[in-house]
Amino acid sequence: MALELLKSAAIPQAVRGYPSLLRSRLYAIVGLALLLIVVIILTTAVGSTDIPLATLRDAFLSKIPFLNIQQAWANSVETIIFQIRLPRLILAGLVGAALAVAGTAYQGLFRNPLADPYLIGVAQGAALGAVIGFLLPATWQTASIPLLAFLGAVLAVAFVYFIARVGKTLPMTTLILAGVALGAFLSAISYYLMIASADKLHGIISWLLGTFSMASWWQVAMVTPYIFIGIAIIWLHARALNVMQLDEDQAQQLGINVEQVKLILLAAATLITAAAVCFCGIIGFVGIIIPHAVRLVWGPDHRFLLPLATLSGATFLILADAAARTLLAPTEIPIGIITAFLGAPFFLYLLRQKKRAIF
Repeated sequence: MALELLKSAAIPQAVRGYPSLLRSRLYAIVGLALLLIVVIILTTAVGSTDIPLATLRDAFLSKIPFLNIQQAWANSVETIIFQIRLPRLILAGLVGAALAVAGTAYQGLFRNPLADPYLIGVAQGAALGAVIGFLLPATWQTASIPLLAFLGAVLAVAFVYFIARVGKTLPMTTLILAGVALGAFLSAISYYLMIASADKLHGIISWLLGTFSMASWWQVAMVTPYIFIGIAIIWLHARALNVMQLDEDQAQQLGINVEQVKLILLAAATLITAAAVCFCGIIGFVGIIIPHAVRLVWGPDHRFLLPLATLSGATFLILADAAARTLLAPTEIPIGIITAFLGAPFFLYLLRQKKRAIF
């Protein structure tokens, strides 16, 4: 009798607790969105040439139709804001969001907390494509490097997928092993071409370590549709990712077309990862650190994990890029080094604080 009373008392408490949890996650999404806006504003003002916030505000307001704001700043300041820093920050935010969401999707799909966006050959394929682009004549490099990097990433994953597929099923273990093997093969080719590249080696290494130094509005326009569409597709499969944390047979019994979901998520995650790396190079840690950090703080429910990871990834990479261009200004640090310096200690801190299971 006492046990039944305890059970009946526990159920209403759990029901009452869910709206509170839901509300806290919604507050977190709104808070991270506001934080992202604040970070964009502050990092636009900071650099080798600092811009006062009042000047930054007036410059933005002057772009709004029907507002007559008298220009009290030099044309060079406007060029720095709208042609150099703003496209760079937006591109960094898009890439951070893409890598974080792709990492979240891979970790959920493989049910492996060590999975990241580069697990099945994306990085190695993109690197080989970029190296080939660097070896082309200089007049072709601006367009050929990102295009070949994108194609290399997509073709590498497509090859891994068709190698790993068995009939109508896709064993995850086989997919990972095929990705590792192909990645090693493509890396060997890339290293050979790098050794043979002579005077182009410095540019190749800079690209491989990641950089937003050449960011422009046309690059933002090129990657935005791919990243937005890919992220939207992954968001729409949040419930399926939750169910697939169970055994695949159980997920199938609960109405999930497991093989179809695998294909869709792999395609979407590969698409946004390839779009993310084609212009800025291989940026590590974002796709593995951000999903972990968000999961530790707000839980494993992908309905909230995915949007929270999107906002956190964008904010994290914008801050990392700001550090890359200001710490040793005018010298720029490769952003891959910054993400490792910032990401690893932060992740260790969260692990120390939370001490609970990741999944």
